[in-house]
Amino acid sequence: MPLPPARIVAPGIEGPEDVVADADGSVLTGAADGTIWRVRLPEAGAADRTARAEAVGHTGGRPLGLHPLPGGELLVCDAYRGLLRLTPRDGTVRVLADEAAGGPLRFCSNVTAAPDGTVYFTVSSCRYGLDEWPGDILEHLGTGRLLRLRPGGTPEVLLSGLQFANGVALAPDGSFLVVAETGARRLRRYWLTGPRAGHCETLAADLPGYPDNISLADDGIFWVALAGPRQPALELVHALPRPVRRAAWRTIQRVRPFPPPHPTVRVLGMRPDGHPVWDLRAARSPYRMVTAVCRTGSRLVLASVAQRGVAVCPLPGAKSLTGH
Repeated sequence: MPLPPARIVAPGIEGPEDVVADADGSVLTGAADGTIWRVRLPEAGAADRTARAEAVGHTGGRPLGLHPLPGGELLVCDAYRGLLRLTPRDGTVRVLADEAAGGPLRFCSNVTAAPDGTVYFTVSSCRYGLDEWPGDILEHLGTGRLLRLRPGGTPEVLLSGLQFANGVALAPDGSFLVVAETGARRLRRYWLTGPRAGHCETLAADLPGYPDNISLADDGIFWVALAGPRQPALELVHALPRPVRRAAWRTIQRVRPFPPPHPTVRVLGMRPDGHPVWDLRAARSPYRMVTAVCRTGSRLVLASVAQRGVAVCPLPGAKSLTGH
């Protein structure tokens, strides 16, 4: 189904990598300069279509994944500083974790939380940082991790060996997590409760692109942003011996800059059983490399690490979930 034309709002925000909706229908995003922004969207159909952006904090690093907490605070994965907790009321930032398994938290990527205060988050790569993320994708190293931080505890590794671990979201009933493996074009399900607790399985494989951030809508649908379409040439490289893959990465490093983002944009809406119920795409989008999507009311909000501002479009045929 075609993705409806999107309107770019808050164009002063550079490189919003993730976007999440809070309780009042506003959205939160983090910019390349470390600023966390709250964007208040106009009511659907309102005459005044101005979106109002307010800076609510600064991480001192590069914010990636976000997760709003019930009390108004915000969990932030910062690529350079680790797992943070931001209080938008006064801009206070507290480091929850900056190391795990005996080493520094490198490339902290995305985060979610359970009602009991347990935090789950991903590390995309234990070898490469944010500035060299294509190296992990190209070399196909499988050094991504899923971690858990219990209240008052220290981070523990639940899963390792993930192919560029990225988005993470909690199931509506809290029974499992969905984790995006960008480098493998798949979603994994990690069981938290029941007889399969601690077991990981594939929820959706052979996706038509590279899954990035994941958000859970109020109707129980997981929204998945595909940062780009499938690249068969990349899969051919993945089949080569590791020394050849590493040589390919070194070659690409010498010929930077990297190719511009692909003009195809695609987002998926999936049920908890992995069945897609939405597949929205735009073949020649001016807003490219969508790294996050969330639903607020009857609208979708898109974010891109490579663009300015966030993009807002109607969800075809959808009724508002929250009245916004």
